[in-house]
Amino acid sequence: MSARGAPASSPHALARVVGVHGRHSVIETADGTRMLAHGRGKKSEVIVGDHVRWQVSGDEGVIESFEPRTSLLKRQDEWRSKNFAANIDLLLIMVATDPPYSESQLARALIAAEDGRIAVKIVLNKIDLPEAAAARERLAPYRRMGYDVLEVAVKTDPAGTRAVFDPLLEGKTTLVLGPSGMGKSTLVNLLVPHADAQVGEISKALKSGKHTTTTTTWYWLDDDRRSALIDSPGFQEFGIHHIKSAELGSLMLDYGMYLGDCKFANCTHRHEPSCGVRAAIARGDISPSRERIYEELMGELERAASRH
Repeated sequence: MSARGAPASSPHALARVVGVHGRHSVIETADGTRMLAHGRGKKSEVIVGDHVRWQVSGDEGVIESFEPRTSLLKRQDEWRSKNFAANIDLLLIMVATDPPYSESQLARALIAAEDGRIAVKIVLNKIDLPEAAAARERLAPYRRMGYDVLEVAVKTDPAGTRAVFDPLLEGKTTLVLGPSGMGKSTLVNLLVPHADAQVGEISKALKSGKHTTTTTTWYWLDDDRRSALIDSPGFQEFGIHHIKSAELGSLMLDYGMYLGDCKFANCTHRHEPSCGVRAAIARGDISPSRERIYEELMGELERAASRH
């Protein structure tokens, strides 16, 4: 694949966005050529994974329009909103036995995935460490909700890790997400052939002259360009202010399975009588940690709504 020059294109040809830096994007055409492109107007809402219509303008491309997105993963806090990627088939949320992961951040990412209509699996890394048993116990409520938890030791068992992921990622566009320190970069380097070269190609198209670790990066896993892995920057906070408080219960799967048992349609699952969720909490069907997370998030969303 070449990152130089503009290929001939019919007006409004289809391409995929594989890199974004500010107002400039790197698009990949049907034949695998990568080139610089920009959107019309002052602002461009293009994100990695977007399918766009474009045409040649000088030695660059101009993005004319967007194809409808099948999925979108985003986060939003009081100050800013960030779109991770679009048109994702699978989300891998990576946590580790050590350092201990934040269950609140895990829950927020899962809620965002449910809202974005994205299939999700939890990856528990570093299961070779003594802390593995405690980490498994903390993930037990998520297994009961139906989430698959994939257990790996990326650094010490690379062959076993490949055996887990190679068939899982085939033919899909997969985003890997996780806080810093969970082993995400080690996983990407294991799974992606020639990762440095692929990043360098995007940097070359952007004329940045250097690799970047602060932006979302698209990698092809195979020469046929059927399987892709998208790496996103590590995060320490994950806001979900784009979610309405009334929707929160339906996006938390353990709460969602009891919503039909509530007497009131607008039940907040905190103090109302005949609440199916409160009854499930009393029976122990919803764990105390999940109740704490729900209360934390409801308070946060209600405060955010009151400021607007």
